Amino acid sequence: MSAPLFLVESLPAGSSYTLDGPEGHHAATVQRLRVGEALILADGRGGTARAEVTAVGRGSVEVMVSAVGQEPAADPRLVVVQGIAKGDRGELAVQAMTEVGVDEILPWAASRSVAQWRGDRGVKARDKWAATTREAAKQARRSWLPVVTGDPDCSTKVVAARIAGAAAAFVLHEEATGRLTTAALPEQGDIVLVVGPEGGISDAELEAFREAGATPVRLGTAVLRTSTAGVAALAVLNSRLTRW
Repeated sequence: MSAPLFLVESLPAGSSYTLDGPEGHHAATVQRLRVGEALILADGRGGTARAEVTAVGRGSVEVMVSAVGQEPAADPRLVVVQGIAKGDRGELAVQAMTEVGVDEILPWAASRSVAQWRGDRGVKARDKWAATTREAAKQARRSWLPVVTGDPDCSTKVVAARIAGAAAAFVLHEEATGRLTTAALPEQGDIVLVVGPEGGISDAELEAFREAGATPVRLGTAVLRTSTAGVAALAVLNSRLTRW
């Protein structure tokens, strides 16, 4: 079993370090790490430190650092514009997309989104997505923490502007004739992938994204849920970009 990963604000400057706070509590009390066990400290920005537990306290562990490394940022970057979904489907999508390698997630208030993220409710909902990416990144042992960006109720206009500035952009659409498996991909820059909500993407939204430079694509003959479409598309891109 691979060593568990814990997120820290910054990597240790020396060879010894005390992991405390919520992460220390999780290591000592939840995972019950013992002296001699290995773990990984990560700053969420590509930096990692491999370490070994030397002592366990109440809600903290002492570690000895054996190696420090830096993983370069992904390029191209995989950015998913995720239509806001009702219930826990959005969180399920965010969790799975983080596990398979998304670099950035942008919540999108599509015209057919049932759930509305406005005011304090929107801020809390977006923060929940960010917390989900954090936990999923730890589970997947990712040294780079995906970011959840944009306003909680990001508009179609804002999404179109993001598409216009990307190296490539694709809209998952069940009526598209082109396939993501054969679409031309850039060697660097942002690849933006738009995933609609449960009700799909409206004709007006699709046209706005086309005008901004996005290409409608499909994955196959089946129509996927909003909670699984992005994950499937990321798997295709990971394979084609030789990340996998």
